[in-house]
Order: sequence, then structure tokens, then C-alpha cells
Amino acid sequence: MPMPPRARHARLRAAVASAVLAGLVVIPTANLQADADESLTVVSWGGVYTESQVYAYYEPYTERTGVEINSVDYAGDFNDVIEQVESGEIEWQVVDVTLADAIRGCDGGYLEPIPPSILPPAPDGTPAMDDFLPNTLHECAVGLILWSTLFVYDRDQFPEDEAPSSIADVFDLDAYPGVRGFRRTPRNTLEWALMADGVDPDDVYAVMQDDAGIDRAFAMLDTIRDEIRWWEDGSAPQEWLADQEVAITAAYNGRMFNPIVQEGENWDYIWDGQIWEIDLWAVPRGAPNLSRILDFVAFTTGTEPLAEQTEIVSYAPARRSSLPLVRSEYQPHMPTAPANFRNALQNNFLWWAENQERMDERFDAWLGEG
Repeated sequence: MPMPPRARHARLRAAVASAVLAGLVVIPTANLQADADESLTVVSWGGVYTESQVYAYYEPYTERTGVEINSVDYAGDFNDVIEQVESGEIEWQVVDVTLADAIRGCDGGYLEPIPPSILPPAPDGTPAMDDFLPNTLHECAVGLILWSTLFVYDRDQFPEDEAPSSIADVFDLDAYPGVRGFRRTPRNTLEWALMADGVDPDDVYAVMQDDAGIDRAFAMLDTIRDEIRWWEDGSAPQEWLADQEVAITAAYNGRMFNPIVQEGENWDYIWDGQIWEIDLWAVPRGAPNLSRILDFVAFTTGTEPLAEQTEIVSYAPARRSSLPLVRSEYQPHMPTAPANFRNALQNNFLWWAENQERMDERFDAWLGEG
């Protein structure tokens, strides 16, 4: 029987405390004393994701320091941060942002630099710079979680020994017949088409730089066009699988965790070709009480809090050392589990920032809507 989250939290705290006593962990500014009226305003996306942050980050930090966390939800519009910085009236001290906004904000001077030296090492002493996954630490932001868009299939629609397991299988209607679900967007869709056609993930965006590469992606999509059903609402993949309206569908990994793990749906992931993205902490330039803010960032991006967040939602921790602390039964559902992360592609938001409008027009024309 799984250990209750609170009991497990205490066990993990004890494990890290032992590592501290052994001299393996040094937490910078760990014992800052809170003033009676001290608090931090932390902004995130709401829903179960923010619930996971309250559980794993905010409550433990308040317990440890006495600092109250004012949790605010937003719709992800980075212009709200820009307006506060430009007006000098900064109400938000820590903000959960996408990588695109982290780089945009840093380049524009809207975010504080976050020195990597403030981040605690892994429990075994591995420096934070080596413990965080590639491309999750940036000049003005620290990675929290990694999530992915991938394909999920209904086991009941395929013989047990003939189930799809690769991105190429998604595009193989002869060996794996059935309707496919795709999100109605060229983003990810074009990348998957190229990977299914044999392009290595490391080469996908180089191939997409050339019109011939885009032609190649659409040609691959043509091979399954008549068996694609397009979704826009992220809840559609679960509903369609449950009703057996599709055999294989693109989906957000976090949306599939509860149906598969908690509700016992006979579905499985196709991790091959998953396209991953990250969320990060960022600090608006000029936010008051910077030393306290950086202490909060350092604490909440430590090995244990990042692992604890998975008790609530199945987003992968940005640190390598966090994965072994995730419940053993949850680990196979993490995008970064070694068996799942071997043929993964990080979404290139810079390419899409330059090409989104052009790709949207071509995609609409391909759909017959241009």
C-alpha cells in the first residue's frame, strides 16, 4: 500500500536532513529569520499544478521560515510582469513562467539574474549546475518541472504483442489501424511527422529550416490524413480514448496520469518522440526583498521539494537527483525516466516565434481552410 504523502514527506525530510548532517548538502541562507509581517507573493497557473506547489513548496517553506506565501493565479500573460516593472509598482515577487517568457524577460531587462551559486547541490554533493537537466537553468530563471506532449494508445484496440511503441508506429496505419487524435496545430505535429519519417530529434529543427523539410513533414501527414481527428480542448484525448473514438492520440502527459494510474484505464504511453517543455521560477526586476526571494527560489528548487511536487501531479522534476525520490510506482510515468527520455525533443520556441504565422497559414491551407 503506498505511503501517505505526508508520511512520505516526513521521510524525505529526514533523508535530506541526514545528508546535511553528513556534510553533503549546504543550503544557502537557510536560516533567514522572518519578520513578523514578512510574506512573498508567488504567481503560478492555478488548478492542480498550483495545488502541487502549495503542498511541496509553499507550506514547507512557511513551516521552515515563518514566511507566509500569498499564492496568486494568472493566465500566463508575461505582459503583466512587464507592466509592473515599467511602472515600478511590483506586486509579484516570484512568477512561474515558460522558457520563452524567461528568455524574453531576461533579454528585455524585466527579470532579475538568478546566480546558480544560490542553488543547493544534490544530496550526494553534485553541484546544482550538473544536477539540473540540460536547458533547465537560465540566467534569469530556474527550472521547476518538465512536461511533455506525447501519444497514448488504447491497449484494448491492439493485440498485446502488437502494440505501437514508436512515433513511426503512429504513422503506420497498415500495422496499427485506427483513428489518430492530434491537437489542431502545426506545432508538434510537424516535428512528429519528421521524426516518424526517420529524422533524428537533434536534427528536426535544422530540417525545418528548409522549405523542403516542411514539404517532407506535410507529405508524411498526408499518409494518415484521412484517419486524423483534431482536438483543441486538452480534455478531448481522455474522452475519445474512453469512448474508443480513437486508437492513438496526442495528449499532455499530466492529463493522462490519473486515468491510467488512479482510474485503471487500459491505456499506455508512447514515449518515443515525446516533445517536452519546462516551467521555471523568475523574479521581476526590482522586486522587493530580493534576499528572501532568492532563499525561496533556492529552497523550492532543491532535490526534495521538486520530488514532492509529483505527489500531486505527474510533471517531472527538473533535477536528476529528484527522480529517485519520486514514488517507485510513479517513476515510469515521468517524462524524464531514463527509459522514456531517450528519443525526446525539446520544443524550440525560437523557431516557432519566427515561423508560427507562416506555418499556421500553410497548415490551414492543408486542412482546406486557407
